[in-house]
Amino acid sequence: MEIKHSDNGSKGSFRAFENGAEAGIISYTWHDEHTFIIEHTIGKPEFKGVGTVLLNAAVDFARHKGVKIIPVCSFAKRMFEKRPEINDVLAGA
Repeated sequence: MEIKHSDNGSKGSFRAFENGAEAGIISYTWHDEHTFIIEHTIGKPEFKGVGTVLLNAAVDFARHKGVKIIPVCSFAKRMFEKRPEINDVLAGA
């Protein structure tokens, strides 16, 4: 699965593609220079596990940039609750 990241300084997204077809997207906005908010996660049902792949890309990005994540969408919130190993990038943790 290929992940494409875009960021214009105020908003961004991670998009997953498989064989040229878009499988899903995580969209975010910057809260401040140290924190971004995951607003939406959308995964097409035929691409099982795409949400996790996208969240992992967002977590890797946050670790690389030294920033934190505020999960607002229900999927991201649930994943941060289930996976304590990613809480190092959780804002307020």
